[in-house]
Amino acid sequence: MVYYQPISNEGGILLLSKQLIRSLGLWGAVATAVGIVVSSSALVSLGQGFGIGGKGFIIAMLFALFLNLCVAFSFSELSGIIPRAGGINHFTLPAMGPFVGMVAVISGYVLVTIFAGSAEAAISGFIVTEVFSVKINPVLVSIVVVLFLGISNLFGVKVFSWTQTILTTLLIGSTVTLGIIGLTGNATGTPVTNTLDFNPMGWGVLSLTALAFWLFVGVEFVTPLAEEIKKPKIYIPLSMILGLVIIFIADLIFGFASIKYAPLEGLAESASPHVDAAKAMLGDTGLIWMGIVTILATSSTLNTLISSISRMLYAMALEGQMPKVFSKLNRWGIPWVAILFMSLLFVFFLLIGITNSSSITTFILAGCLCWMVAYIIAHLNVIILRLKYPNIKRGFKSPFGFTFQIIGIVGMLYVIFNIFPDQTIKMNIYTYTIIFLTLTVVYSFCWVKFVMKKRIFETTPIEVLTSHTEEEEGESEQLNSPINEGKGVNI
Repeated sequence: MVYYQPISNEGGILLLSKQLIRSLGLWGAVATAVGIVVSSSALVSLGQGFGIGGKGFIIAMLFALFLNLCVAFSFSELSGIIPRAGGINHFTLPAMGPFVGMVAVISGYVLVTIFAGSAEAAISGFIVTEVFSVKINPVLVSIVVVLFLGISNLFGVKVFSWTQTILTTLLIGSTVTLGIIGLTGNATGTPVTNTLDFNPMGWGVLSLTALAFWLFVGVEFVTPLAEEIKKPKIYIPLSMILGLVIIFIADLIFGFASIKYAPLEGLAESASPHVDAAKAMLGDTGLIWMGIVTILATSSTLNTLISSISRMLYAMALEGQMPKVFSKLNRWGIPWVAILFMSLLFVFFLLIGITNSSSITTFILAGCLCWMVAYIIAHLNVIILRLKYPNIKRGFKSPFGFTFQIIGIVGMLYVIFNIFPDQTIKMNIYTYTIIFLTLTVVYSFCWVKFVMKKRIFETTPIEVLTSHTEEEEGESEQLNSPINEGKGVNI
């Protein structure tokens, strides 16, 4: 993150130092990629998926993993060209212009954050009051968690990195440990007799791909931190790929352990199958343990959402696509207004009670469907930029031409058309999605046309987005070298 800091005020002239903060290492980036994915809702999807498909659910998981690898390849190439905090918006500016970029960010990320993030925040309160039997308003607990994470994000990317690494390590470690205990027969519970067939659904198991997709969605949240990651052109693709592999292994271990101790029908119909499975393995100890894991998953997800979405808003404000107030940075180079805005959004939706409504699942899936639209835009960006700028420097290049982009687009369309098995809920999801996209399109159109006063599809030359990035990277190497450590660059 580039920010300006006063270093003297001689003769009434304010001198500034330009400092490029690159302090997030590989494991901090991996923790960011993993942290947003392993959420409470993802644990629910995991349990229900194995409950419906049995061991054959692994086929749907592998298909979903491949689709998300396509996403990782596209975002890695885009971030390698434009390693900026704006994420998908900055990748879209030179390909399809500010209008499409705004639609992608607002519909695919901000709306998802508002509904899915608020629901995740509510879960922490429910767990504390129900699993740990603490006599306190669950909404108050959720608000405290949100405010704690929001405030911690104000003190620099190092604090975020440490928080995220600790949360993710405990989360993945606990999930894998529980799974190993179950698989090795060291659990105190009694194994159950489930169907011995590996894949009783046959090819029908592919209809669970939409359910499996949520186990991996979100690894690209590491890209908005591109200006704060060391060696972003290497660490960003590596962190996404490692993150997907880590998630797959952890989910596989815990999933197979779950169906060893819990009946398939119970997992398929449960609203919290991961908690039921842990209780079946270790009784009350497993219940408390999974309660802690759920809180860790919720906190990790919220921490990543607050950090990454705020940087998207910050970068869009710099481009004139959002109110300028979001571009304000504090002394640690953190977009504090955007972080407070995201935190207060969570608090607002917790207070009005939308996270407790019966339709919250529909809201979340509608937001996630918008997420799929953003992924399709990312794949199209790769194709367009390859054609427009074939010789541009790329830190990472997706292999085999446009193969992964085409497969990714087709796969996203498949997930969209198979978003939910129940037709009534499916139509409700589509209705909310159309409402979300319509509001986003109208807002983005009016902002670009009347505030930015630009043509809707007016693209930004890629040289404008990359030239100063290369300059900043050069300055970063000087600033981070031993002889220049602690020194600023006067401008």
